Amino acid sequence: MGSWNFKQIILLIAILFSLVIVTHGVHLINDSILHPGFLMTLRWLSIGSLIWFGLKKQNLTTWIFLSMLIGAEVGHDFPALGANLKVISDIFLRMIKTIIAPLLFSTLVVGIAGHADMKQVGRMGWKSLVYFEVVTTIALIIGLLAINISKAGVGIDLASADTVQQVAVAKQSWQEIVLHTFPENIAKAVAEGQVLQIVVFSILFGLGLSMIKNSQHKTTMLHWCESLSEVMFKFTNLIMYLAPLAVGAAIAYTIGKMGFDVLRNLFLLLLTLYVALIVFILGVLLPIALYIKLPIKRFLQAVSEPVLLAFATASSESALPHAMKALEKFGIPRKVVSFVLPTGFSFNLDGSTLYLSLALVFVAQAAKVDLTIGEQIVMMLTLMLSSKGVAGVARASLVILMGTAVSFNLPTEPIFIILGIDALMDMARTATNLLGNCLATAVIAKWEGEVDFENLPEAQNVEL
Repeated sequence: MGSWNFKQIILLIAILFSLVIVTHGVHLINDSILHPGFLMTLRWLSIGSLIWFGLKKQNLTTWIFLSMLIGAEVGHDFPALGANLKVISDIFLRMIKTIIAPLLFSTLVVGIAGHADMKQVGRMGWKSLVYFEVVTTIALIIGLLAINISKAGVGIDLASADTVQQVAVAKQSWQEIVLHTFPENIAKAVAEGQVLQIVVFSILFGLGLSMIKNSQHKTTMLHWCESLSEVMFKFTNLIMYLAPLAVGAAIAYTIGKMGFDVLRNLFLLLLTLYVALIVFILGVLLPIALYIKLPIKRFLQAVSEPVLLAFATASSESALPHAMKALEKFGIPRKVVSFVLPTGFSFNLDGSTLYLSLALVFVAQAAKVDLTIGEQIVMMLTLMLSSKGVAGVARASLVILMGTAVSFNLPTEPIFIILGIDALMDMARTATNLLGNCLATAVIAKWEGEVDFENLPEAQNVEL
């Protein structure tokens, strides 16, 4: 058996799953022909072939997909066991929560103090920030519109889960909302998971650090924050190894408690995200490219490889060096690429911000919390700030989603439902992040008069 190759294993999987489909189809027509025990045995043989494939593949994303199927089967065949597996996903949630404050603090401080020196970057600095905020705001609005149209979270029966509490977003005056934005005690904000307050503190800290004249003190603190961010990236990677167990446990618990009906909402959410991202690319990024007279075909040829790499790995950071080299080869000067692209990875997360607005309203819909337009706008403003700085971590949007949901007193159970398809969503939003940042680099280069897209030189080999 150990000598089997991938093609043979995939063929075996295809045969077993074909048998599952055929036999279950016969069972639906006449449930007296095949014994339920035989059908369950056949399903578990199919699951076993998938586990064998996963052991051969040894890939985290593959195991996340497999865990979804295993968890669904456990929840269906052994609902009592599935209901008791929630503790595993709870452990994962707690570990995710420990990341939020140090990851946001370190990445935002490095992003601001390391890049936002207006004396050095001048016009390019404020133009980049204005462009980033406008485009990400449009992405948030598209996400809100998409989920309010599809209503993918409506109809999920969370009431059947023992641990879910009925919640409501507290009604606050605008003065209370503004006051709640600013921390009175950073330790208290961290302990309570107040993401927006942590973001405000981090921004002010970064600005203060950038104003320090003593280069030794500034360099020491900046290096410390860079070191902290690197450690938190590795910390996140370690926790993500628990993701397959958490996904399997979350799906088993969900199916065990609520049945297979919840999967309809998951697929509707996935479809909503992909349609919204396509609308954003065609309705926002394409007109911007046409406006600056970007040679779209040549641009897409240049960035296609790094975008596909980002899609496959679900990590923008893995594609960053390749993207920088591709943009320089395309004809954009290094001084523009080296500033705009890394800064965009902190402030211009188009795909992630669209997803976050969509997912947060999905959580509220699943919890039967009726959000007003004003409350959704407040959430959008919170996400606009809290989503900055974590594009380099695979599935980092999950961290922000958890923190923001807690800040608005929303339950976390619907997030575990989302976790089952998060890998599929993460690939699309990460690729959109990278594509948006590559376009932003071209836009700033055009505005600064650093490149003439109508008279681009021939592509050159560029050493990074």
